[in-house]
Amino acid sequence: MKRAGNLYTSITEPDNLRLAFYKAAKGKHDRHEVILFRKNLGDNLRSLHRQLIQQCPDVGHYRFFQVRDPKPRRICAASFPERVLHHAIMNICDPVLERYAIHDSYACRKGKGTIRALERASLFSRRNGWYLKLDIRRYFDSIDQRVMLDLLQRKFKDQKLLQLFKQLLETYQTEPGKGLPIGNLISQHLANFYLGFFDHWVKETLRVRYYLRYMDDFILFSSNRQILKQQLVDVRSFLDEQLKLTPKENFQLNRCGHGIPFLGFRVYPHVIKLGAQSKKRFREKYQGYEQNYLLGKWTEKELIRRMQPLLSFTFPASSKSYRNHVIQRYGVLS
Repeated sequence: MKRAGNLYTSITEPDNLRLAFYKAAKGKHDRHEVILFRKNLGDNLRSLHRQLIQQCPDVGHYRFFQVRDPKPRRICAASFPERVLHHAIMNICDPVLERYAIHDSYACRKGKGTIRALERASLFSRRNGWYLKLDIRRYFDSIDQRVMLDLLQRKFKDQKLLQLFKQLLETYQTEPGKGLPIGNLISQHLANFYLGFFDHWVKETLRVRYYLRYMDDFILFSSNRQILKQQLVDVRSFLDEQLKLTPKENFQLNRCGHGIPFLGFRVYPHVIKLGAQSKKRFREKYQGYEQNYLLGKWTEKELIRRMQPLLSFTFPASSKSYRNHVIQRYGVLS
């Protein structure tokens, strides 16, 4: 593929920076940092423009916090001006990354997402008897920054843009030369791009017809168990040698009819069900949300706002009876 060039100037354009502000502020207009940035919007955008022209972006101002849903993770939230910069970059670079992505990559892409990935996995399980599912150990923490820059250089020839990516990568390390911060727009897209190199190898070298990936969770399908066993060896070797990544030891190699644990669900050839841990999290969150309402911590409007995404998470699964059971047992407004 021909490398993309002359993108850096487009990133610095005032109209692009203004668009980036509105994207970064979407749904957050009442937050203090957004209010402060908007109060002097022209000056702040001119400052960002000047930093980019001078190739000295003010980056690396992170706020760290822990979440435990569904597992403990350290989230790294960039300052609001940096989030504006991230959107400005992705406004221009996302089309290049999108063209590189294979059809069956489902994270961080418009028109894809969890539901499409689950439906595709169910379709593939109807066409094959066996599956091999793996994910990467400490994926974001393990990404090799030098390899990332080498991959980016294959897609972009603009040296100023490559230098900007390098400056962003250098703001965070889990160990020398390793890691992307979880929780940033740029990190999500770059992490997805990083395994795009693996996607192309699976499709073009291994010649796997039935394969899909959602971030670092990926599944290979086949009618032959022995083929998948050999592909497991090949996959581990490629990830280690080319991307410096290590798959977790608890891979799954099983019959599709037994169900595939994927993205918090269990995918069967003709039905998708909620996984056991997802059922537990849904019940506990539902109880907690209702309790916050009863104690007066949340208004009815806030309760409904929080409930909508919680309920929506269960919709891809055949979960109506379980959902109704939880609502009837613990619901206040039901």
